[in-house]
Amino acid sequence: MKGWIGTFLGAAALVSTAALGGQAAMPTSSAAIPAPTLADPLPHVEALFDSYVDNDKMPGIVGAFGVGDLPPVFVSAGHISDDPGAPAAGPDTLWRVYSMTKPVTAMAAMLLIQDGKLKLDEPISDFIPAFKHMTVLTDPEHSLAARPARREITVRNLLTHTAGLGYTIITTGPLQKAYEQAGIVPFAANAQVEQTMRTVRPKTLAAFADKVATLPLIADPGTKWSYSIGLDVLARVVEAASGMPFDRFVQTRLLDPLGMESTYWQVPTSEDGRLATNYVFVGDKRTPLDPAASSVFLEAPSFPYGGAGLVMSARDYDRFAHMIQDNGTLNGVQVMKPETIALATSNLLPVGVTYSGIGGTTGGTQATHPMGFGAGGSVTLSDDPSGAGKGTYAWGGAAGTIFWVDRERHARGTVMVNYMPADKWPVRDETIRALLTDYAFWKQERQ
Repeated sequence: MKGWIGTFLGAAALVSTAALGGQAAMPTSSAAIPAPTLADPLPHVEALFDSYVDNDKMPGIVGAFGVGDLPPVFVSAGHISDDPGAPAAGPDTLWRVYSMTKPVTAMAAMLLIQDGKLKLDEPISDFIPAFKHMTVLTDPEHSLAARPARREITVRNLLTHTAGLGYTIITTGPLQKAYEQAGIVPFAANAQVEQTMRTVRPKTLAAFADKVATLPLIADPGTKWSYSIGLDVLARVVEAASGMPFDRFVQTRLLDPLGMESTYWQVPTSEDGRLATNYVFVGDKRTPLDPAASSVFLEAPSFPYGGAGLVMSARDYDRFAHMIQDNGTLNGVQVMKPETIALATSNLLPVGVTYSGIGGTTGGTQATHPMGFGAGGSVTLSDDPSGAGKGTYAWGGAAGTIFWVDRERHARGTVMVNYMPADKWPVRDETIRALLTDYAFWKQERQ
């Protein structure tokens, strides 16, 4: 038993936030932590999570860590909200994963590439004609003046945020205002904000994509990495190429085969007791942003948001990550071909385009070593001595969630919290340091 736990920790702990561009420092001694036991394989991670709750940094947190085909190890602390009597946080608590929806949408598109219904470098105008003739801003900070784009947007561009599309959380100036006025905000914050957004947001995924096509780009497709609504537009491409609604395709080809029974675009009333509350920090003051009892995710969205629309449990996201780790297969069920997973988790950036990371509030951190970008997530291009192995595929969400898959070491991890901004606390770096310390404990005990 100690052998497999040591193997688990040896693989899992060598993954770091380097997968998102961060750098994890080596851990310091934690002599006050009891020696690990077989029933307590990750004592430093448990102590870290407990400290977050004890120090009132968050109501609750859940991690899922795994290697190979061994069962995942779940570590939980605290509760799903600050409300008196709130249920304990656990593997089946429901969390807003926001931009961790993007890898799910990306894998849906990769399935269609596998099926021969999409090509990586195919123009998306083959499926959404409105994108045939796009324009590019010439004075982005002052006007919407634009010139014809020099090339068309491709599927690769949508997968890798190189389409030249904007994002209201990134874009500035007149284009940001134009996005807001046109309702190009595929994101749900809370019920109050949603009331306003629904008055301008397009009512269907098709209408949304067509509306996006009427607005200029920030750069020629394939020339610049810029975080975007590319995965939201890609959802419409999936819909058009598959001939079925986007959410139904995801359900049929990914969620059902993987046994992901706690993944929702709209949380059913029967499951609302599992939904965590999302918080916002103003300084160190934590205030409910989207209380679970009145959450916007209890309502049907305007359409399924391919970039930020899912609510999931740690158990479910671990199943998705496990499938990627095991080359497309989970529990004997092949969901994707190994070559499809290999392509999806490789560097898909157009020639000459680089990725250097983004701020924590939008799902990532600044890169400190060579990084690339795959299908909806970052890719580590070389072994990082302090963390991620070459080829580690990862992404995070606006409410603090994070996942990674180190395919060479056959290890994975998911951390679920719900508060904004995502980088209020250094959960990602500190979790990795705790994993490394646990590995050192086990390694020393076996010697």
